Amino acid sequence: MAKLAFLGLGVMGAPMAGHLQKAGHEVTVYNRTAAKAQAWVDTYGGAMSETPRGAAEGAEMVMACVGNDDDLRAVCVGDDGAFAGMGAGTLFVDHTTVSAKVTRELYAAASEAQISFIDAPISGGQAGAENAQLSIMCGGDQAAFDRALPVLEVYSKICRRIGDSGAGQLTKMCNQIAIAGLVQGLSEALHFAEKAGLDGRDVVEVISQGAAGSWQMVNRYETMLDDHFDHGFAVDWMRKDLGICLSAADETGASLPVTALVDQYYKDVQKMGGGRWDTSSLFKRLRALG
Repeated sequence: MAKLAFLGLGVMGAPMAGHLQKAGHEVTVYNRTAAKAQAWVDTYGGAMSETPRGAAEGAEMVMACVGNDDDLRAVCVGDDGAFAGMGAGTLFVDHTTVSAKVTRELYAAASEAQISFIDAPISGGQAGAENAQLSIMCGGDQAAFDRALPVLEVYSKICRRIGDSGAGQLTKMCNQIAIAGLVQGLSEALHFAEKAGLDGRDVVEVISQGAAGSWQMVNRYETMLDDHFDHGFAVDWMRKDLGICLSAADETGASLPVTALVDQYYKDVQKMGGGRWDTSSLFKRLRALG
């Protein structure tokens, strides 16, 4: 068992930190809104700190799951940042979906302070976090990954090192690119079924057993048909992620025409007031078109 810190207690971070505490680790948490940190302590035990630095002091390993590049910098660097409270030989694991650029920047800053840094973005949504069934894709040094793995396995169903620093974030971009196309395709299939006078549930029961089947189809078709879009990852966050993907595509020369198109469809959803709806709300956009 280890002394750990967890920074960021959103819909993903709170249950992830909870699994660590339940597993017997000694966890200190930090959240920008202190009331969330207090609520977490009331639920799981452990301790809380008013700053990332305070949470990280004395910890062998620090995890973060925050919002974006700027949020990650804010919890890592500066007088109150986690790096200032971490000792030589400790390990920082970032679960945030951010750019590979900021990942490499923080990897360099951590290395200078003799801190190991792993980028470890996650996939599986709120349900995956709550059920300890996340997929974790990692970048960084092999030795650091090997040290982190026993802890990360507490809330993951698969955790793999893909390559050097930034490789985890680039893999998460692949994940988001694939999801964007899948959700739009499923939305169009259900929309077409409705327009053709078919029962969407009957259609999915059949096609989900063939080549068209996917996690999105099995887990989201019923809520989509029922016009419920409060399940998991929000459109605002998906647009943030797709923006990272499209920027990286410009840097690498990759062509992402479908991703760019779906990003604009999510922009339409935001204009409908659906920034906090989950990503399957692409179907609601099609319904609104008539």
